[in-house]
Amino acid sequence: MLFYDETKLELQGLSPQLDELYAALGIDQKQQEIAELEKQAAEPDFWSDLENSQKVLQRTSQCKSAVHAFERLRGQYDDIMTLLEMAMEEDDESVAEEIREGFSSFKRALEDCKLQTLLSGEYDVNNAILTFHAGAGGTEAQDWVEMLFRMYHRWGEQKGFKVKTLDYLPGEEAGIKSASILVEGENAYGFLKSEAGVHRLVRVSPFDSSGRRHTSFASLEVMPEIDDSIEVNIRPEDLEVSAFRSGGAGGQNVNKVSSAVRMVHLPTGIVVSCQTERSQLQNKATCLKMLKSKLIQIKEQEHLEKIEDIKGVQKEIAWGSQIRSYVFMPYTLAKDHRTGFENGNIGAVMDGDLDGFINAYLTAKSRGEV
Repeated sequence: MLFYDETKLELQGLSPQLDELYAALGIDQKQQEIAELEKQAAEPDFWSDLENSQKVLQRTSQCKSAVHAFERLRGQYDDIMTLLEMAMEEDDESVAEEIREGFSSFKRALEDCKLQTLLSGEYDVNNAILTFHAGAGGTEAQDWVEMLFRMYHRWGEQKGFKVKTLDYLPGEEAGIKSASILVEGENAYGFLKSEAGVHRLVRVSPFDSSGRRHTSFASLEVMPEIDDSIEVNIRPEDLEVSAFRSGGAGGQNVNKVSSAVRMVHLPTGIVVSCQTERSQLQNKATCLKMLKSKLIQIKEQEHLEKIEDIKGVQKEIAWGSQIRSYVFMPYTLAKDHRTGFENGNIGAVMDGDLDGFINAYLTAKSRGEV
């Protein structure tokens, strides 16, 4: 069967990539590190230093996750090759579809694993905080924010990540003025950091009775979630904290008590807010974590020596500097202006099919092209 011959040839051609991936991921080194870390965890006084013990356990989990992912990939390769050789030997066409699906799944997993090698940033392994803002244009831009809000939710769910809404400010007529979400999962920030910037939409507006074409803009900020093990010095006198009533979907106390919190960092002008936790105290703690994440992200982005060197945050969004355009009319196309990557299936993109854009950006960045 010609299909079997072609598939076996292609599968054999991917074998060297597995060997390269084994070396690039440092599987041998990670296995040695796991053994050392587990040895530390077995020490009698291991739990006497909770901060260190948590770091050891977190690192152990990260190393094991990388090793297990590669082992699963190698297992997929071996399983498909075994099934393929048996089918060819017995001239059995009944398993052709199973082989086709298994091979397709293996290639996707291989690309995902190769992508891991491009995530080398200090905070790439962290969870990600995404903050959406509508641009000028009222209802049009707010509706566009809601579409993006849904798109990243879908992407996270498809990746097996947990997506949690932190803040949600609805528009007067439709859509969302601003919102923040937390994407929890290994390497969430490493994947999503490429999505930060201005996103442009071109479509025939559903809010325009004349059926005219409109252009809308929305900005997306992406920050790594910073845990308590990273020290960020924020003086209480530098914070302006206010409480307000929640305005979006939430728990029983929404719109009944002022549990939502808005926090302003006076030296930089950074504003964060949270309204989805059950109490004002919890919302305040989440705000502080978001503020720390934003300060760290700016420090890294601007290559500053310390947090105190941040002079301020640009309040105006430069709408001419969009990173990606989404065109619904007169043709359908999503195009990244930094890498040139395109996807004509706009419906799939809006349903969370963003891996092509993310892969293209990370690959270009590793080559110094962006």
